[in-house]
Amino acid sequence: MTNPPLPTANDLALKIGPVTTADPSPLYRQIINGFKRAIAEKRLAANQPLPSFRSLAKQLLVSVITVRRAYDELEREGIICRRQGLGTFVAVGGESRSRESKREEACQLLVAAVAEARESGLSDPEVATFIQHLLDKTLSGNRS
Repeated sequence: MTNPPLPTANDLALKIGPVTTADPSPLYRQIINGFKRAIAEKRLAANQPLPSFRSLAKQLLVSVITVRRAYDELEREGIICRRQGLGTFVAVGGESRSRESKREEACQLLVAAVAEARESGLSDPEVATFIQHLLDKTLSGNRS
């Protein structure tokens, strides 16, 4: 079985999305989230080779340390893997781990949103109604 061709850093940068200082989250976290999104959406496949730290850092206009930190965390989570002498690849099973990680993050955000709504004085039934209203708008395609 042959591996897919090594994507250029530019290809990968397009797949993981923009990394910008305008976003309040740290740059390495933006890279991690971009990888997780691209893997969960199957824009990056298992065993797909990834560019070097230096190559991706140059394309994303971030430091090599920033990319290394993102790769290290993704490797700890089992989403990517390093193979001695071969490089870095999307891990087999990385797709399911990426989706699960994104679900956990969504759950944490929802818990925080509920806590924030309660702190604003909304009752639990009002919070539930509010969430249902937002869900209905999202499902109908009206995101206003």
